[in-house]
Amino acid sequence: MHHYHDIYRRLYYIPIILGGLWFTVRGGLAVALVVSVLYAPHVLLQWGHSPATELEQYLEILLYNVIGLLTGMLAHREQEQKLRYQKTSERLEESYVKLRNQADQLLEIEEQLRRADRLSALGELSAGMAHEIRNPLGSIRGTAEILRSGIDKDDKRYEFSEILVKEVDRLEGVVRDFLNFARPGNIDRSAVEIDKALQEVIVLVRQQAVKAGVEIELDCCDGLPTVLGNAEQYKQAFLNLALNGLQVMPHGGKLTIACRREKDELQIRFIDIGPGIPVELHDRIFNPFFTTRDEGTGLGLAITHRIIDSHGGKLSVESDPGAGATFIVALPLRQKEAG
Repeated sequence: MHHYHDIYRRLYYIPIILGGLWFTVRGGLAVALVVSVLYAPHVLLQWGHSPATELEQYLEILLYNVIGLLTGMLAHREQEQKLRYQKTSERLEESYVKLRNQADQLLEIEEQLRRADRLSALGELSAGMAHEIRNPLGSIRGTAEILRSGIDKDDKRYEFSEILVKEVDRLEGVVRDFLNFARPGNIDRSAVEIDKALQEVIVLVRQQAVKAGVEIELDCCDGLPTVLGNAEQYKQAFLNLALNGLQVMPHGGKLTIACRREKDELQIRFIDIGPGIPVELHDRIFNPFFTTRDEGTGLGLAITHRIIDSHGGKLSVESDPGAGATFIVALPLRQKEAG
């Protein structure tokens, strides 16, 4: 019978240890105290029968509480260490995110510097080009018009003179695009209503859209906030994107222009149903002189990118081959509008 009592006394350690592990010092001491109270009647009932056994039982009660205290302290220390490790891990994660953001910013700044270097070189070249090309083109156009005035319209030479004038006009357009891209210019900024600017652009391209069989849909939310910038430059950028959408759908289609407020920015999307743009070209289509069309100059999207970038915005593209393309203009809202 005495052996069974020894086993029961040892079993009391199990809830004490579990209480300390689960609830640290308070849990360990609380369970040890409960066990001591439960075990005390057994000691009192045997009072005076065996002094040696009584001393052992008193020490057993003391040991219950010591084990509860030590187990709770060890569990508490382990929890504190785990918490320190967790905080260290969170700080490392924050540091990693900051480092990654800084690396992205450095790469973006490096790209801006490279683009600025290219613009500087183009700016130096544009001044000479304007004089060396535009003046002769004006002379050629004037001469062609004089010669055409003395030729009957049924004459084959009249058709050739028409072609000559059209080609001169096309070359002048190329020079104009080049100068617009290379010349930084000063920007007079004011509050611009983007939906009205888009409506004016649609009026400009309406006739060309009708000829190409392209339907243009403007989808803008009511009550859009204004953005700070130059209205004429915004219209130039939107016009380039609209013309780009029409040019990729020469046999008809639909061009959707949607504008929405997204948190602290205004997004304008130009969505076409053309052939799309391969993923490997997404990073190159905004470079000057890069084009996938034989008749293109490669400056329309580059000019648009420069305009949007100079206004603190971002221009990006989403597209898959055969699924059309979506050009996204993200413009920052003014401080009071964003708030």
